[in-house]
Amino acid sequence: MFSGIVEEKGIIQSIKKKQNLYTLSLQAKKVCRGTKIGDSIAINGVCLTATSVIKNIMTFDLMKETLDATTFGDAKAKQEVNLERALKVNSRLGGHFVSGHVDGMGVLKKIVTLPNYVEFRVGLKKSLMRYIAPKGSVAIDGVSLTIGEVRKTDFSVYLIPHTLEVTTFGKMQEDMRLNIETDILAKYLLDGAQRDNVYTYSDK
Repeated sequence: MFSGIVEEKGIIQSIKKKQNLYTLSLQAKKVCRGTKIGDSIAINGVCLTATSVIKNIMTFDLMKETLDATTFGDAKAKQEVNLERALKVNSRLGGHFVSGHVDGMGVLKKIVTLPNYVEFRVGLKKSLMRYIAPKGSVAIDGVSLTIGEVRKTDFSVYLIPHTLEVTTFGKMQEDMRLNIETDILAKYLLDGAQRDNVYTYSDK
């Protein structure tokens, strides 16, 4: 489990492509400290297991399902990525509960830039838009954000200068694909309500 508060930006060093499997190595500073083989790290919002940790280089295996469901199918060497270590039991929760299980990919349809104002308009398929609500939470490339305006096929988030500086958002361009994880509470509430309308429960 993660919070969506990015600890640092890492840099992909290499990607070794095999059939149905990528092996990704990346460089980091803070996140490497104390990380051991088998630990979970959120990389651009995707929960991955460290298979090797040597000084400031970590290695991860990405299976076909991950490559198909996330933006890692497009990943390249020298690319910056958002990093967060798994939450500790006694950690403060500054963002919201993020599982690291990406629901799907969105598209950065438009970047609105004004003095002291940056807005991302993110397009998302209908099946996931049902979980997007004004003032609700969403994780975009592993970053916990509050949802602003919601439209039929897209929604807006608003970025403060600090977020643009400490995440990969400062270098993003329109039409880029994004890893989207919708709010886990919204999924349980809506999907649970839908099941209640379909099934009849009995104590007998």
